[in-house]
Amino acid sequence: MSVSTGQQFSLEFFPPRDEAAQARLVECAQSLKVIDPSYVSVTFGAGGTTRDGTLETVQTLTGMGFDAAPHLSCIGSSRDQLRAMLDHYREMGVRRIVALRGDLPSGMGSMGGQGSLAHAVDLVRLIREHSGDWFHVEVAAYPEMHPQASGPQKDLRHFVEKVNAGANAAITQYFFNADAYFDFVDRAQMLGVTIPIVPGIMPITNYSQLIRFSDMCGAEIPRWIRLRLAEMGDDRASIRAFGIDVVAELCQTLLENQVPGLHFYTLNNSAATLAIWKSISG
Repeated sequence: MSVSTGQQFSLEFFPPRDEAAQARLVECAQSLKVIDPSYVSVTFGAGGTTRDGTLETVQTLTGMGFDAAPHLSCIGSSRDQLRAMLDHYREMGVRRIVALRGDLPSGMGSMGGQGSLAHAVDLVRLIREHSGDWFHVEVAAYPEMHPQASGPQKDLRHFVEKVNAGANAAITQYFFNADAYFDFVDRAQMLGVTIPIVPGIMPITNYSQLIRFSDMCGAEIPRWIRLRLAEMGDDRASIRAFGIDVVAELCQTLLENQVPGLHFYTLNNSAATLAIWKSISG
């Protein structure tokens, strides 16, 4: 199928932890240049644990010609630290930020320390108050509900608050049920949301890893997919082929229904993302 005019792809990477991982990241990013992503994002570890790595990875990817957007988490950072990071990114010429609450590192209490912000909406407000309209701000959306939310409608209202605070666009948590995404977008639009809500896409390459990720983030793996993957056991080639087919079909359904684009969680590995992209763009 052909991608409609205006539909854009974007990619997510995470900061590498050593030189070998750094080399793999560069190789991965280089091979994904063929997708011509509108931008790439770089994750931010729990409680700011990869703050320096995020900055260095943004520099690396910018040097490779990508428009790189750092994730910025308010948990574990004071207002002054956040303002300093915003100033530094602005000095680097960064024009896009992914604003998140972030995860608490293990052992940390319910708050990220004295002076830190509690919610992503507070971070969006701080960005706008401190930096005006310099940054294009992306926020997270949860079609199947944030795992810590008390209910779908309350979670949706939290999302709308982030939009009203000044978010320009949203990236969803990954999902495998397109109806969950369409339902979320419909309900958001009924509450006045007009910003693009871009589906987040997770390639399927490793069953145990997918189960672990999904349990943490509240993403539902449909029973039929779980059963098929479980039956394949350690047959990585079969899992990869099945995963490409399933996710490519999901992407095709989304694109045919005029979603604004797709955001791929690459996990710093290009093979599956590239195979999915070739399947839907060929």
